Amino acid sequence: MTNMIMASNKLGLFRAVYLVTLSCIGSFLFAYDTGIVGGILTLKSFQKDMKYSAADKAKVSSLSASLLQAGAFFSCFFIWPFTARYGRRLSIALASLIFCIGCVLQVIKVNGLGAFYAGRVISGLGVGMATVIIPMYSAEMAPKEIRGQLGSMFQLFFTLGVTTSYWMDYGVSKNIAPSSKQWQIPVGFQLVPGGLLGLGMLLTKESTRWLAKTSRREEALKSLIWVRGTDSVEVQEEFAEILASIELEERVTEGLTWKEFLLPANRYRLFVAITMQIGVQLTGNTSLAYFSPQVFTAVGAGQQALLISGFFGVVKVASCLFFLLFLVERIGRRGSLIGGAFLMGSYMLIIAVLTAVYPPKTSAGLTSPAIASLTMIYLEAMTYNISWGPVPWLYMSEIFPNRLREGSIAIGTATQWLFNFVFSQITPHAVNNLGWRTFLMFCIFNWSLVVYAWFFIKETKGKSLEEMEEVFDSKKTAIDFEKVHHDIHVMFIPNEKETVKTCGMI
Repeated sequence: MTNMIMASNKLGLFRAVYLVTLSCIGSFLFAYDTGIVGGILTLKSFQKDMKYSAADKAKVSSLSASLLQAGAFFSCFFIWPFTARYGRRLSIALASLIFCIGCVLQVIKVNGLGAFYAGRVISGLGVGMATVIIPMYSAEMAPKEIRGQLGSMFQLFFTLGVTTSYWMDYGVSKNIAPSSKQWQIPVGFQLVPGGLLGLGMLLTKESTRWLAKTSRREEALKSLIWVRGTDSVEVQEEFAEILASIELEERVTEGLTWKEFLLPANRYRLFVAITMQIGVQLTGNTSLAYFSPQVFTAVGAGQQALLISGFFGVVKVASCLFFLLFLVERIGRRGSLIGGAFLMGSYMLIIAVLTAVYPPKTSAGLTSPAIASLTMIYLEAMTYNISWGPVPWLYMSEIFPNRLREGSIAIGTATQWLFNFVFSQITPHAVNNLGWRTFLMFCIFNWSLVVYAWFFIKETKGKSLEEMEEVFDSKKTAIDFEKVHHDIHVMFIPNEKETVKTCGMI
């Protein structure tokens, strides 16, 4: 029934997709800004302008990638109270402005790396803010029937950002002579989507649930009616559920403030959000994304490392799009995490064996073992983007109650950025020093995640945000859905019957 309603309400479907698509430009920025680093560090023009030697390359590589994560980590704790007070739209617009300021600093050519590093930190502040708000905003505005699909768009735009960065790096390396423009063009390109995100947010509706939570109920109902494209009984039921959930939360948890995080159901959800984001880094995929040219060289890609990185990004986009369209609302969150971790661990083990038995040689080019290793890396990327890529962001954004959503998502996202920082520091050194053992390490991590997902992840497919209280056994704050729906039908059904009766008389 609900799926038929969504299919027939094309206006509501269009508005929901439009709103989430616009906000997910922030995810594109997050990915592009991180992905661009691996490529520009291979350009001699960048090394010349920034005045560092080949001996410092590993250090510059780690710092360039990790300073963004450092800025993003600290911004998570600033945006938490800001969005709770000023809403989602203004928070995303502010994130866009800060990001663009950082981008300008990265483009400026000065003596040394000082301005570039400062720009990385400032851009990180903007990106970190966006990664807290965007999944939250998407979950709060998406219909439950397609929330999985819309929530997965965060990862889809991430893959688009990574892919664009790969091809931008490849394009300037092949078509622009070594000069400052060769690296300034890919870095400066970020200003275009950054500006679109900030300006676009000023033309959308504020989050229904944030408006309801701040006692702006008339605006909240208007926002919900706009994004659903209709003022039907189902929309009124949804709004009644939102109000009932907020009122019950406030009544049960009155005066608890930060201690609400320690209530059993909330503590469990916070544990899952933190450990799941750590798990994302343990898969090894993010590390491969940052330093794919170096990793491809390590398994024997030779001079074709940048080109292969470009197709690596295309594969990610295709697999994530497939997951979004056909899988997420069928196999659910839990199944995709378990299956994805098992497959990725298997691929990592095969890569480790191949590179150990057949050590890659730069002069040999693409040998059979190198092609086999590259195939496994491609399969790992595809599997990641139908499991541990999109699902953690989606899952984290939908499991928390209204009163704790901002703080909980901020903590989970900060965890992601912290371990992102750690692994961006470790990966280039691990690839250089451990070689094939790096992939064996990620194999063990992935198979450990299978056990974790089996025991700790609860299925949330097809549930509204208000129904999460039942999913996580928070009995005190779980509303009586039958009563809420009955009350709405008592208000609406008599009018409908009267209309039918009148039409029959005519």
